[in-house]
Amino acid sequence: MPIYSYIALKNNKDVVKGKVEASSLREARENVRTLGFIPTKVYEDLPKGVNAPSKEDKKANVHAGKMPSLGLQDKMDFTSTMQILAQSGIPIIESLMFIENDAAKLKLRLVAKELRRQIMGGATFADTIAKYPEQFGQIYIGLVKAGEDSGELEKTLSRLLELLTKQANIRSKVIGTLMYPIFVIVLAIFIVLIMLMFVFPVFKEMFDGMGKELPWITQTLMDAGIFLKTYWFSVPLILGGLYGFIYFLFKWQPSKRKIDEYELKIPIIADLVQFSNFANFVAVMQVAYDAGVPILECLYLAIMTFTNYTLKTKVELATSKVQQGQHLSIALRSTRVMPKMILFMIATGEQSGRLGDMLLQATNFIDKKLDKIIDTMTKMIEPIMLIVIGSIVLTLALALYLPLFGSYMAD
Repeated sequence: MPIYSYIALKNNKDVVKGKVEASSLREARENVRTLGFIPTKVYEDLPKGVNAPSKEDKKANVHAGKMPSLGLQDKMDFTSTMQILAQSGIPIIESLMFIENDAAKLKLRLVAKELRRQIMGGATFADTIAKYPEQFGQIYIGLVKAGEDSGELEKTLSRLLELLTKQANIRSKVIGTLMYPIFVIVLAIFIVLIMLMFVFPVFKEMFDGMGKELPWITQTLMDAGIFLKTYWFSVPLILGGLYGFIYFLFKWQPSKRKIDEYELKIPIIADLVQFSNFANFVAVMQVAYDAGVPILECLYLAIMTFTNYTLKTKVELATSKVQQGQHLSIALRSTRVMPKMILFMIATGEQSGRLGDMLLQATNFIDKKLDKIIDTMTKMIEPIMLIVIGSIVLTLALALYLPLFGSYMAD
């Protein structure tokens, strides 16, 4: 009779391993359940001379199930449900079955169905989601694996939910700060187009009747207005091209690296970029460290959160120094980009053996600092936007009235 190896959960938290005899994979899983364990992975021990699955077979299995993309809110909803059910003592498979049947969003039901199908085939929860890095992300996968290996999946899901909530809050704060200037800029572009296409052409005959040369600003805007009114279909092309060009600048690596470098030289903007990046970095460090992940792996997971290339490169260099045996706080201090208060907290945590607690304090400090920075930016944006709108209105007014003033002066 074939022998099957298994990895299972005892009391829904302790990881146990062993072997059972069974005539089939299904019977092997049933035998594990009769032992009082919850099987997470069951596989047949192949006798010597039997080839293991090829890389091609493994690759085919990895991509066997297609899964919809998950946004941040989707991952929060999924993790929240899994955490609540795990806390209630419900096994993973039953939790996934609940989501599959009762989740409000179709994509979550599809995700749960695919995960449950693969876990019932003998895979672990961590191994299954590891097949979908685009949906869950390496940070999520790494933390779940750490929680499953340590037998603290329930606590890890709770920490993950807190981490995702924190990331969502940071994103909403930054987006909320940028929404006002973006709205004002879009409104200004719309007003300028209306003025150029419908107002300036009306004054053309009157200005031509004066028989005088128009000021350069009037002539330039008049020509632009006539061109846009004649070739109106070029307006969406121009706006689309402008959007595409800006998008390209922020996506093309050489230009993005330059932008990321200059971001750190602009007052206030530099603080926003720095603290928003380190907020995610320290939060992931804290969650991973509490989950029992080694410090180097914590750093590798946390580095994935950086959106600024300059900060990411410098912290990667510090990580290599930690790998060589240097203390974490000393290596991070050499980057010269991490706030001094955070460095002090990390150094204190290393010396006292309470690094996890100090990382938690560091996240709270960053959150408060980030709130102050966003509040300052919000107060600064309003007068800046007033100056921008006032400048646009003044330019349009001068273009219309300078010829009239010149005609009155000549008379």
